[in-house]
Amino acid sequence: MATPHLVKPLRFGGLGGPHLALIEERVLRQLARSRVKLGKLPLHEPQVYSLTEEVALRLGLMLRVLAPMRSRDKMMACVMGIEEMGREEAAYWLGMALHRRNPQRVLAALRLLLQE
Repeated sequence: MATPHLVKPLRFGGLGGPHLALIEERVLRQLARSRVKLGKLPLHEPQVYSLTEEVALRLGLMLRVLAPMRSRDKMMACVMGIEEMGREEAAYWLGMALHRRNPQRVLAALRLLLQE
């Protein structure tokens, strides 16, 4: 296990509304790789699923990068760039975004790189 210090679920980021609808199919495809089925979920009971490290990396990075964005074209460019990243590169960027003193600068730099 790459993160033995995690003993409970950790929230990396969130996305909702029309921005989530833009990437919903891609998120569901990522979750399907980890055999997560979101058919009928109980409303008041939290569900806990185990994700593979690669899926968790990509989803965490995707949600952190996309959360403040508003341009749909730029969002899709970022999503496609994250999906094309190798595992090590995604781990590097997510680590930088989580453990730096000013993670917004790291995320802004990544957005800039992915949009080109």
